[in-house]
Amino acid sequence: MMASSFHNPRVLVPRDKEEIAAEMRRVGPEEQGISHMLPKAQHFLVKLEKVRRPVAHILKETFLSKGGDAVVNRGLIVAAVDESDVILCGTQKQYDQALSSLREQGFGCDKLAEQIETAIRNYISPQVAAAWHEDERVTAVLEAIGKRTLIMGILNVTPDSFSDGGRFIDPKAAVEHALQMVEDGADIIDIGGESTRPGSDPVPTEEEIKRVVPVIEVLARRTNAAISIDTYKSDVARAALDAGACIVNDISAGLFDPRMPALAAERKCPVVLMHIKGTPKDMQQNPSYEDLMGEICSYLYQRIRAFADAGLDERLLMIDPGFGFGKTVHHNLELLRRLRELKSIGRPIVVGTSRKSTIGKVLGDLPVEERLEGTAATVAIAVANGADIVRVHDVKEMARVARMTDAVVRPPAA
Repeated sequence: MMASSFHNPRVLVPRDKEEIAAEMRRVGPEEQGISHMLPKAQHFLVKLEKVRRPVAHILKETFLSKGGDAVVNRGLIVAAVDESDVILCGTQKQYDQALSSLREQGFGCDKLAEQIETAIRNYISPQVAAAWHEDERVTAVLEAIGKRTLIMGILNVTPDSFSDGGRFIDPKAAVEHALQMVEDGADIIDIGGESTRPGSDPVPTEEEIKRVVPVIEVLARRTNAAISIDTYKSDVARAALDAGACIVNDISAGLFDPRMPALAAERKCPVVLMHIKGTPKDMQQNPSYEDLMGEICSYLYQRIRAFADAGLDERLLMIDPGFGFGKTVHHNLELLRRLRELKSIGRPIVVGTSRKSTIGKVLGDLPVEERLEGTAATVAIAVANGADIVRVHDVKEMARVARMTDAVVRPPAA
């Protein structure tokens, strides 16, 4: 019988090198051939910023010699610029060969090779947080990261939060709601005593402490779930940690209060470092970026270094790109599309899209109470694109969304 002249062509989209190998095995090559081909089957674009002219030339020549390539500023050719951003293009095998060659060059190329190799390794391999912590609640969170998506339930003990302001200002109501979120699947309860909605004003430190501490004290006795304090003030964080919180969630990544890194190092507690442009008061006044993802990554790298320099183990740091914090609708959607780029930083990713105005605007100016389905879509996309923790109001529903998405993107080993 004559063979079909149609060969069912399709572009493969394997999740990782294990799925690439599985596809190769279906063809039937020798196992040794699979090992040989795998490094040729993974392709990466790596962007570097502000590379000095001689190093940019070395990168271009080195990657070309190994079969890859490098995109550089055309001004380098005529020495019209002293530095250039660079985009490296190549397979894993070409990177391995090029980076080996770079390590033998001068001009600091050995350190640059290490940076490139680390970014790729972070991107392709799930990051593991510190394996053990003296607080069992923290250990439970750290051990789960990378294995499944964790749920951070939002508890606003404020009169003016954008979504549920005033509902849980009473400590008893707040505790009962938190316990229900734990029952519904929350791994972490994130408690905030100051609204950081666009246009909001700061709350005095004493008032913020007065709002959060009574709730934390009771909640810490009644649940084993991790408790996070949502604050950028070190005095509030200290009071919350003393009351029973074990994680700090800082929207400014320690920029608004320079004492925060030292406190975190002293208490050895995990910290979520979020990107923000401006302050809650002015962040939505026409925010603009030349390179959205580049600026977010640069900011987060710098803030990680600040906390590490203060003495905190980097493995206790998590990053949050700051959906809605100094970003337009377009910025927020691009951020979700390109979220996986943040994997290059090497820290667990926290994403908070729940009920935010971007969802309302995309869906026709829907009010807060009608943003459940839009939130579900953003949670699923965030998880599919690399989020490790999602911060949500509707815990029961979003825990189901995350579990379903995990089943697709984090299937258990066969």
